[in-house]
Amino acid sequence: MDPQECRQLLGTARVARLATVDARGVPHLVPVAFLLAGDEAFTAVDAKPKRTTRLKRLDNIRATGRACLLADSYDEDWSRLWWVRADASASVLAPGRQAAHAVGLLAAKYEQYASAPPAGPVIALGVIRWTGWAASPGEGGVA
Repeated sequence: MDPQECRQLLGTARVARLATVDARGVPHLVPVAFLLAGDEAFTAVDAKPKRTTRLKRLDNIRATGRACLLADSYDEDWSRLWWVRADASASVLAPGRQAAHAVGLLAAKYEQYASAPPAGPVIALGVIRWTGWAASPGEGGVA
């Protein structure tokens, strides 16, 4: 699957999994709401309850500067299956214009964020490699 098809499919996903690793290489994986804008993706720490405010994903990104975003679509009709992975450089944005812009984009995609914008840190992902697969050409609106 080419990068254009990967972008199109990932852009249709409502949720993805954010994978990070710590400085020792120990993986960490969490589901996230996200927004894709070209070769950049954004996710933010929202108000949903967390066990701690010291989130492993943020520590890992600060330590390694790398992350991976994975989305997929499952269907009992296996001819409709697809997945897309975006390997990326990653950073935790400082509060300011870029973070506020990302929160605005997320609020445009998710009704929940429009009424309660995420106030936590924003993660920016700069996609450096696209990988994807679809069982059938044209899945997810890709022609």
